[in-house]
Amino acid sequence: MHEHDLSEHVHHHDAVAELGHGERRTRWVVLLTLVMMVAELIVGWWTGSLALTADGWHMATHAGALGLALLAYWYARAHAGNDAFTFGTGKVYALAGYTSGVLLIGVAGWMAVEGVVRLVSPHAVAFAEALPVAVIGLGVNLVSAWLLHGAAGHGHGEHEHGHDDHDHEHGHGHDDHGHGHGHGHDDHDHGHGHGHGHGHGDGHGDGDHNLRGAYLHVVADALTSVLAIGALVLGRYAGIAELDAITGIVGGVVITVWAVGLMRQAGRTLLDVMPSRAHEQRVRAQLEAIDDVRVADLHVWELGPGRRGCVVSLVTSTPRPVETYKRAILDRVAIEHLTIEVHCCTRGHGPAPAPAQGPAEAA
Repeated sequence: MHEHDLSEHVHHHDAVAELGHGERRTRWVVLLTLVMMVAELIVGWWTGSLALTADGWHMATHAGALGLALLAYWYARAHAGNDAFTFGTGKVYALAGYTSGVLLIGVAGWMAVEGVVRLVSPHAVAFAEALPVAVIGLGVNLVSAWLLHGAAGHGHGEHEHGHDDHDHEHGHGHDDHGHGHGHGHDDHDHGHGHGHGHGHGDGHGDGDHNLRGAYLHVVADALTSVLAIGALVLGRYAGIAELDAITGIVGGVVITVWAVGLMRQAGRTLLDVMPSRAHEQRVRAQLEAIDDVRVADLHVWELGPGRRGCVVSLVTSTPRPVETYKRAILDRVAIEHLTIEVHCCTRGHGPAPAPAQGPAEAA
């Protein structure tokens, strides 16, 4: 019996090593955020500033979200190569993001309620003491945003790499039967090819969504800090003390909107929603440009940060080696796990056959 060397055809579904730079940057940001969070909460409580306290709790939610991001990195790394995860641990990042969104909504609700209470029963605010801490908090947020933005732009250029696969063709005899895609077939040869690689064709729109979410967290926090500073300045110099409470309400609304967006985005990944119609259209266009190929079935979904899976079934009367179709796809779309099924149609791609008068008998 011929022994096949399968080593070069085994799929490795985790790419945690590529995300190490983002993880290191995230650790620094978590440390900075925790230090500033404690400072703002203490000074906000001491001065009676709801705007500062709200910003401190906002930072706490970001510290929690960033902590979840670190936990996701650790979990994915700890379970890399674990066959129990069919397509790897990439969705751990989406799960962490969704959980972060749920926590954010809870804190946002508290901020909004506390703001309403402060409007009804105003509290004295020590503006002079609270303002410097808020400015420092904004500085920390800007530094954190710079760190994460640098990580998001580091090492994410997608380079195509791949390996040659065996083309497996299995002949199966069938009687005539019509298919929903409108082709009649006497015989079908099924070819299965697996592609493993990244293409240059669509490097935008993907990457470490976990890191990107952390970056947006910090940017949102910076905006909240700006609101807090504005409220403190106007409260001190214009005597509009109500702005402090209003800032808490506005901050709660902003956080809620952001959290819902995060949950929606993470939920799409968890539910295997197609990342983009453009990906499907590119795959279909690349394949149907070859001879008389027609795509009968196509599925594209996200496996993890910057990684997609694709299963495609195509029909042609002039089948080529599976490698031909694989390369056509990978040259335009970055696919981590690619499965191609080729149906050989011995007839031309004419109109669908007329419905049979009775059930076909097996040969």
